[in-house]
Amino acid sequence: MVNTLKNISEDCLYFKAFCEYLQKTSGITITPNKTYLVSARIRHVMIEHELTTLSDLVKRLNGNDKRLHQDIVNSMTTNETFWFRDGYPFHYFHDTLLPYWASSEYKDNNVRIWSAACSSGQEPYSLAMLCEEYKAEHSCSKKIDIFATDLSNDVLDQAKKGEFDHLSIGRGLSETRINQFFTSNSEHYWEVNRSLKSYIRFQSINLLDSYEALGKFDIIYCRNVLIYFTKETKTDILQRMHKVLKPGGLLCLGSSESLADAASLFKMILCDPGIIYQAI
Repeated sequence: MVNTLKNISEDCLYFKAFCEYLQKTSGITITPNKTYLVSARIRHVMIEHELTTLSDLVKRLNGNDKRLHQDIVNSMTTNETFWFRDGYPFHYFHDTLLPYWASSEYKDNNVRIWSAACSSGQEPYSLAMLCEEYKAEHSCSKKIDIFATDLSNDVLDQAKKGEFDHLSIGRGLSETRINQFFTSNSEHYWEVNRSLKSYIRFQSINLLDSYEALGKFDIIYCRNVLIYFTKETKTDILQRMHKVLKPGGLLCLGSSESLADAASLFKMILCDPGIIYQAI
C-alpha cells in the first residue's frame, strides 16, 4: 500500500482523473501540488476498500460505487470549525437580526436560517444558543428554524449527535455557556441540550445540486467553503443561493471570501468589523 501512495504523485493521468471526478461531483478543486494531501487523506479509504492503485480507485468511482464515493468525500472534506467563529456574524445576528425578527415590523411568523457546510455543528448550535439567550430576555413569538447541511455524512452524524470532547468544546465557548447549554455525559464528552437541538434540522446537501426544494431563507451562512471551488462554480452557487433568499435576505460568507461574479446581486452591510451581504 505504501508503494500505491507513492504512485499517486507519479501517475499524473489518474491523479488528474481523480481531481476531475472530485470537482465534477462535489465542486472541490485540487491543485497539482496537492498530491501529498490527497495521498494522506485517501490512504485509509483505499485500504478499507482493498484498492491497490489510483487507477482502480478512479475506475470504481466512475462505476458509481456510492459507498466509496461518500468515503472519498468524507476524507477530502476539510472540517475545521469552532464556536462563534469570527465573532461579527453572531454579534449582528443577536444585536440586529433577532430584534428585527421579533418585532411587528417583520411580518412572517417563521424565521428560516441556512447554515451551509455546517461541519460538525458548531455554527448552527452557536446560532441556537443566541436564540435561546434572546428569548430568555425578550418576548419573541416567532418560530426560528435552522437548516444545517454538509456534504460529509460523517460530520453530519457527529453534528446530529451533538457530542463534543473537552478540546473542541473549549474552542470559543465560555464556562457560562457550557454549563447552560451542555450536559456532561461522560468523563470526556459534553452533549448539547435538547432545547438547542430542537431548533436545528440536519441534512446532507451537495452545494452543486438544486436548492429550489429547500424553500426561502432569511439568512444563509456559507462560510469558509467557497474557497475550495473554482470562480465559475462559486458564482453559480451564489446565484442559486440568491434565488432561495427572501426579499432583502442576507448572505454571510467567510472573512476571506468574495462574491466572485455574483456581486451585482447583493449590496454590502458593514458590521464593523466584517461584512454581510443583502440580496437586491
